[in-house]
Amino acid sequence: MLSRSLRAVLVAVLVVLLGPSLSAEPMDHAEARLQADLEVVKAFRPAYPFWQHIFTISDGRIAFGSAKDGRLLVTFPTKGDWSDGALWTDRSLAPSMSGVAWPTRLDDRRELAVRRLEPVAGPLLHNPTRGLFLLPNVPKYGPFLAEWGRIYERFGVPADIGLAQAILESGLNGTARSRANALGLCQFLRRNWQTLNRLSPETIEAYNQTTQAPYCAAYLSILATMYGSFIPALSEHHSGGVNVGRTLINGERLGGATTAEQYLMGSQFARDLRSVALREYRDLYRTYGIRSFRYAEMVFGNAINVQRIRADVTQERIYAMRTRRAIPMGEITRRTKLTAAEVQRFNPALQRQVPAKGTLYLPVRVPEFGADVTFWQRPAGAEYSAVLEEFLMLDAGVQRWHEASFEPELQRFRRRFEATGTEEGRVMATMLAYVIGDLRTSRRAAILDDFRSNGHILELFQKGVAELTAALGSGQ
Repeated sequence: MLSRSLRAVLVAVLVVLLGPSLSAEPMDHAEARLQADLEVVKAFRPAYPFWQHIFTISDGRIAFGSAKDGRLLVTFPTKGDWSDGALWTDRSLAPSMSGVAWPTRLDDRRELAVRRLEPVAGPLLHNPTRGLFLLPNVPKYGPFLAEWGRIYERFGVPADIGLAQAILESGLNGTARSRANALGLCQFLRRNWQTLNRLSPETIEAYNQTTQAPYCAAYLSILATMYGSFIPALSEHHSGGVNVGRTLINGERLGGATTAEQYLMGSQFARDLRSVALREYRDLYRTYGIRSFRYAEMVFGNAINVQRIRADVTQERIYAMRTRRAIPMGEITRRTKLTAAEVQRFNPALQRQVPAKGTLYLPVRVPEFGADVTFWQRPAGAEYSAVLEEFLMLDAGVQRWHEASFEPELQRFRRRFEATGTEEGRVMATMLAYVIGDLRTSRRAAILDDFRSNGHILELFQKGVAELTAALGSGQ
């Protein structure tokens, strides 16, 4: 069998000889990884399609869906009369609510609806709708999904899954900002964007989605390679590496065969323990909560929305120019004849001017504004494609990544990406430097090593398994 390094060399040679068609191989590998993950999600979280509805129905309703397949069944208003305010998707279930005297408190109403519906509909999911988080942004930013999708794919991330995470994090709004000071498309913390800015040779504007997308994609690509799965990779972005690590260890102890299975089994274990004794088992899951439990399946559910928006909204091109100097808004509108509002649609970070060494995005290419850096509209170079494919095929296992002896291997890839001399190569090199620094300076490895070997944790795990098994046997 060929070694990975020799195979990468042969791929690079064949790409040169046969043309750019072989540059799709990294995406072939990424799609295969995604399909394997999707099968695991279908097995462990079959209701994942339910979450597409949460961001496509305006705020002010409670959506109820089937926990068997994610079908939307009915929505009720958060305020007002539930007797007349129900909107049924499955009208055959409406008689189950006839003659109900609804309590005043919303939580009590939800619990009563579950008690009345479950005997006829089976297990349920229910959640407040949040359409206003996404829907107002679709006319402005929906036309960019095809371009942003090409960016994600250049880094070995299937477009639908990368952009679905962006829906969850920001509703596609580049200026989104959380209470924790997370910014932009994929909601990196401000301090993380500042770190990336120090590592990057270019200026990163954290409120421009098209600037952020390559870094969001590269980060997800690296994490998916570390775990061998997009499922824990998505969740690490949300709940942190230590929480995901604990979840994986618990899932491994429960018998999960793959990383994806281990994560979803460990996640279910954490949620079930929280429901039976929140404080008693806290050392097994710490700050891993219900949203962490749902996060990956919510991303997979919203991949359906990405496909729908891209199909329903006319797509537009985005051209990128790397500025040599600061360029004020007035000059941009004067040269392009675009309104300031239209310029800002492409560049939400732009207030007065684009900074020097920044990137200006427009619906047309204007050479006077700087060099063309629209890398996603050009075929990937042979050298970059070969390095990316070899990187995506790393199969060291997540524990190996936490060992100091693995850092030279990651540094080797960082240098190789940088040596490609490409925009995407520099992004991958920057994000690898960021991940290497985080692995080196955080206490993640020590915490997880202790969690794996700690006698108290193992005893608590065994006690938790016994209590859940007993609860299941008694039908609770």
